[in-house]
Amino acid sequence: MRWAPGSSNRNIEDRRGQGIGMAPMGIGGAVVMLILGLIFGPGVFNNSGTSTTQGTAPGDVAPVQQSPQESREVQLVTFVLDTSQITWSELLPKTYGVAWHDAKLALFRDATRTGCGVGQTAMGPFYCPEDQHIYIDLSFYDDLRNRFGAPGEFAEAYVITHELGHHVQHLLGTDEQVRRAQQANPGQANALSVKLELQADCYSGVWAYYANQEGIIEPGDIQSGLTAAAAVGDDRIQQATTGHVNTDTFTHGSSQQRMTWFKRGFDSGDPKACDTFGAATSSP
Repeated sequence: MRWAPGSSNRNIEDRRGQGIGMAPMGIGGAVVMLILGLIFGPGVFNNSGTSTTQGTAPGDVAPVQQSPQESREVQLVTFVLDTSQITWSELLPKTYGVAWHDAKLALFRDATRTGCGVGQTAMGPFYCPEDQHIYIDLSFYDDLRNRFGAPGEFAEAYVITHELGHHVQHLLGTDEQVRRAQQANPGQANALSVKLELQADCYSGVWAYYANQEGIIEPGDIQSGLTAAAAVGDDRIQQATTGHVNTDTFTHGSSQQRMTWFKRGFDSGDPKACDTFGAATSSP
């Protein structure tokens, strides 16, 4: 990627030195943690439904110690967040007649309070519609490189722009429509979740289309993004963690689906091409 440090950090909240102690987890957070518990094993949350962390006391802020690599990742996250929000601030009104307002991004370590309950590192990056924040512990990028085999700056950018895709869905009301449909038809809850996630992948590809127009994309970047999308496919994760694949429990889509929808967004540059709800997305 062609980028330079120095982007505005007006939408970045650095909580890496802030402790939270113990706090109750909201329903949304509990559901996410349950899914992550099934994927990553026991110990993600305790039986009482509360999330616990050790370290700084609630509200305390310690000096942030960071490596040069982490400092660069903060700059990259800031750059990607800024450029992608600028892109969507133009696209959303033009395409849908819906006003845009920026999401915030919170950097944290171990755990942090969110509008959706307590967020923990084990949950991976996520978007909370209740407070319109993206949350990320930058150690996830170590997992992306070392555990999932998806190195590179564009792979890291894909993570941020996928989560911002959920902000797009929130502003359009798509996430609320999905929640209502899931409540009305619980048997389709996972399938609807897959469609929501694949649409966010497609929106990430839309950003990449415009980033390419602006000269940000370099040779190999798109392949890096596709590798990242494939690395976090439900089938890849299930095979690695349990030794088998159960498509009925997919919540994000298979590796092939995630790559296909990212590429569709990148090839078209059109958010309307990301209608996963009107397309057949069930096949792995």
